[in-house]
Parts: sequence; structure tokens; C-alpha cells
Amino acid sequence: MRKTLTATAVATAVLAGSAACGTVENLSAGQKLDRAFEELGKEHSLSFELDLDTDAATLKAMDAEAAPDEKMSDEIAEMLSDARISVSVQSRKPLEKSGEKDFSAMALKFSGPDGDLFEYRLVGDYTYVRVDAEAFARMTGAPLPPADELPDSAGAFKKLLDGEWIKVATEDLEEAGGGMAGGPAPGGEEPSAEPTLDARTQKKLTKALRQVIAQEVDFKTSGGSDGTEHIKATAPFRTLMTELFDELRPLAQELPTGAELPTAKDFKDAPDEKVTADFTLKNGELTEVSVDLAKLAENAKVKKFALVLRVRGGEKTAAPSGATEVRMDELMEGFLGGAPEEAFGDEEFLEEPQA
Repeated sequence: MRKTLTATAVATAVLAGSAACGTVENLSAGQKLDRAFEELGKEHSLSFELDLDTDAATLKAMDAEAAPDEKMSDEIAEMLSDARISVSVQSRKPLEKSGEKDFSAMALKFSGPDGDLFEYRLVGDYTYVRVDAEAFARMTGAPLPPADELPDSAGAFKKLLDGEWIKVATEDLEEAGGGMAGGPAPGGEEPSAEPTLDARTQKKLTKALRQVIAQEVDFKTSGGSDGTEHIKATAPFRTLMTELFDELRPLAQELPTGAELPTAKDFKDAPDEKVTADFTLKNGELTEVSVDLAKLAENAKVKKFALVLRVRGGEKTAAPSGATEVRMDELMEGFLGGAPEEAFGDEEFLEEPQA
């Protein structure tokens, strides 16, 4: 989650901060967005909510050409249309100066039409997890046994199925994840250091992207009497993505994610329709970003499909009361011993690996 948050913050901040060149209107809009993101960076905590502005019928229409056995179910479409992802972070330093070790608490919650489906909190030395297994089973069509029908050997897995909070030492999670989670890599080798975005890299990144943003993005501003202002940024999707990643590629090893960046070939079949991001400011503070993706659907029936990010004041993340502490090996043993075979789907998954 740390990597995702960092990458998201970098991409958004660079896009906003790089706009300060070009036409007079671009300059004004870029400065306003830049100031709004600067204010967010001074905070020690931040909360935001991400959801889709669409409906189940639209999601089904987008999936109309899928193979019969791959089509989206009504349950999944309803869930996704009403789904929300809520994230909160707290740091000992201002967010713009925070590194991974500076974050004191994080929380992520995935909610559907019937309530919270999954919740994750990282507070102090522990990671807390709670799941609505029954709701997930209804949506996916993969039934799970009631917690009271599982054997005692299922242990912590029973508590998880019963919707109770469990907590695991974060250090144990990192060790279980090996190199991917920051712990020792397979074979006892230490993982390579993750790339970090230092001030020098930020400067190089901003300089590289500034020209692309100025050349390809058109900005329009509109405001109201109540202190609310909208800044709309519009650009052709394929052209913008291709040129942005062309500029990012020489810096790939210095970016936080360390992932391989897509090439122009990867974007060849992407639509080049114009996509608009609508930034909402309230008295100069960023409150919402809405990205209209309907034109990318390539389906005439899709009229309303947007990704919406709502920014709120930092909410304190606290450890839930009554959480049961478990060991990672205990949880996995209970899962493997308590889950029915059909929960794994493919029978081949259950076979012993070949030497």
C-alpha cells in the first residue's frame, strides 16, 4: 500500500505542478493546482475516498463482448458501482517530506452497497484485518463454510470468517512476504534497496514532464460565488500517455515503484479520445478530482463512467479494540485446513508441485 500511495501522490503532484507554463490560462490553473498540492504536502495526515461514478447497467454494457463464462455477474456489477475505497495516512513529518519509516499509521477500507467488505489498518507494530467473508462469498459465488462448522484446527481462520478483527505482527507479515514485502529474499539474500524519489530526482522528473503537459493538456477554469472553483484539464489519452512514459522511461530506476514502464507499443491500441480531469478547489484547497473515462470505453451505450477521488481532512487511525493476535503460520494453517477445496477453484492448484 505504501508503494501505491507514493506512486499515486507523485503522479498527481507532478501532473498538477508541471502545468505552470504555456498559455496564460494554463499558467494560472497550474499555479492554483500547485498551491493546492503544496498545502496538502504540509499536512501530517491525509484521508481520501475513491469510487466509480457509474451504475451497474453501464458496467454490464462495458462487459457485453466478453465470453459467456467471463461476463461480469449482476452481483459484481452492483458491488463495483457502489464500491468505495477509503484510505488514511498519518506521518510524524509533513507528508511531502515523509519517507516510508515516517508513517505512524495507515488504513484502507473497501466498502460495498451492504457495508464494509474489507478493512486493513497498520498501527504501531501490528497489522489489523477484518473481512465480511459472507458478503464476498455471495458476490463471487464461491461459498465458504460458516465459522462454527470449521474444526478447531482452523483457529484464527474461524475468527476471520466470523468477521472479527485479527492482528498480526507487521514484522511477521514482511518475513512471510519475503523479498516482495521488504524481508529477506528467497535463499536468505537481502532484497535490493527500493528506489526513492529524492529532491534531485523530483527536479529531473518535473523538468522532463513539464513540456509534455504544456504541449498536450488544455486547461479551463470556472468558479462560483461560494469559493468553489473548477479547473478542467483535457488531453488525448493515447498521445498523452505515450509521451509521458517516453519522458519517464530514462528515470525508471529512480522512481519509487521500480516497475517496468509501458512502451508506445503497449498504448498502440488505446483510444486517442480526449479525457478530462476536473479538479475542484474550495477556497484554494483541493477537495475532489473526477476523471471522465466514458470515451475510453469504446461502447456507445456507456455515457457515464468516471473515477472520483474525494479529499478529506486527516482522520486518526486507531487500533481496533478486541482484536485477536495471531501468528502468520497459524493463520495460513487454519486457512489451508479450514477452507473447502472449491474455494481454490482449479483442481490443479491443489496438486503437489512437480520437481
